[in-house]
Amino acid sequence: MIKNYCELSIEQLHDLLVKKEVTPLMLAQQAIALAKLDKSNAIEYLMEKEALEFAKTLSEPEVDNMLWGIPFIIKDNFSTKNVPTCASSNVLSGYVPVYDATVIRKLKEKKAVAICKTTLDELAMGGTGITGHLGVTFNPHDKTHSRLVGGSSCGSAALTAAGVVPFALGSDTGDSVRKPASYAGLVGFKPTWSRISRFGLFPFAPSLDTVGFFTRNVADLSYLLEATAGRDDNDSTSSSRLVDNYHDQINKPVKGFKVAVINQILQVIKDQDIKNSFTKTIEDLRQKGVVVDYVDMDMSILSSLYPTYFVISCAEATSNNANLDGIKFGPYYDAKSYEEVMMNARTKGFSKFIKRRFVFGSFALMSENQNDLFIRAQKNRRRIVEAVNKILENYDFIYLPAAPSIAPKFTDKSDALSDEYLIADNHLCIGNFTGLPSLTLPIGKKDGMPFGANITGRAFEEGKVMQICSAIEETTGLKGLYAKGE
Repeated sequence: MIKNYCELSIEQLHDLLVKKEVTPLMLAQQAIALAKLDKSNAIEYLMEKEALEFAKTLSEPEVDNMLWGIPFIIKDNFSTKNVPTCASSNVLSGYVPVYDATVIRKLKEKKAVAICKTTLDELAMGGTGITGHLGVTFNPHDKTHSRLVGGSSCGSAALTAAGVVPFALGSDTGDSVRKPASYAGLVGFKPTWSRISRFGLFPFAPSLDTVGFFTRNVADLSYLLEATAGRDDNDSTSSSRLVDNYHDQINKPVKGFKVAVINQILQVIKDQDIKNSFTKTIEDLRQKGVVVDYVDMDMSILSSLYPTYFVISCAEATSNNANLDGIKFGPYYDAKSYEEVMMNARTKGFSKFIKRRFVFGSFALMSENQNDLFIRAQKNRRRIVEAVNKILENYDFIYLPAAPSIAPKFTDKSDALSDEYLIADNHLCIGNFTGLPSLTLPIGKKDGMPFGANITGRAFEEGKVMQICSAIEETTGLKGLYAKGE
């Protein structure tokens, strides 16, 4: 049987490339072949011609460049020059950007090889992987295709989990990388807001949006962040702070770190198997000299997480997507006036799910409603940030199960008003409200399906977050996890 090189880590592939045991062209060809065979419905556009032409130009390995020749995939809400980019929405059908997003440019400069654009929840709104115009994206760990992989970065999660590529690019607005990472058994990471330029990332809710990555181990993530972080004059919100050497930090001892577990979030999780695995990782951390304490957080704040996120994200999305009018982008619907063109484009181009979000966002932004909805949500966001920062005054990290369950079945019905849904299923948005670095990694499996835990750290302390997550990774036995076989 031909070895699947793409199931290996970036470090392992780099070693093979330097030794010339494989070539970038071989890796690209294999990744493309695997992508064609994948049954997850995860591909928006296969960049076969582009990938092979670029891979053929890479002949002499760059020893100090860990990303040289490494295949990867791109969530289809990142602008890619001369490559169709539609954000899984009919309203952008046929749109071909004339520039690369900054993060894409940086990865290309490192000679990483882009293989395909991947599915997402339409315009990155949603957390299920079922709202894109190509339909449902499946979880590769479930061969019956009855479980979701999560969203909105569903396609990137599915193909990385299937062993098609060692890493993928995603975006995270509420938990859009970190929740799928839990369901797919991956490392999913969002850095500090402003750490990576968002130029070329289609905006959903800019005060929350963050570029993110999927990998199958923490070390690979450190190389990606070093390669893509930093100031970008095209993004006025990007930070000028110097980029750390993250890889050198991840293997340092974690003794003396202080970790907070929020009682109220853990208590509303019903799945005892997840809680047992989570407790086991806490015991392992304590054996390494880490202080782990259980702390309290006001239930009124926790209960307000999802409503606050929904109001702010819908309001910002409504404003940011006003330019999708059928004139500047996407298919043109002939009409007698530009008003009719816009009406036709936005009626036919958006799904009902997106339309509902825009209606709610517009309602929240109406002058007569702003004080009661949008401004009130912004004030409550400040309460959330203050509560989190108060915890992080005394602790280095907040540690919690990333989700209250394994990947749900498409037929599962959840109680949207329960504490488990409102709090345990949506607490990862804390990382977006605060703009803090946050990482999910696998800690166990149940019924053949993986589940993960999440670490959130202080601003610009990505190295410490990776450092403690690497220590957790050592004890779980799930490093490099991927879905094997059909």
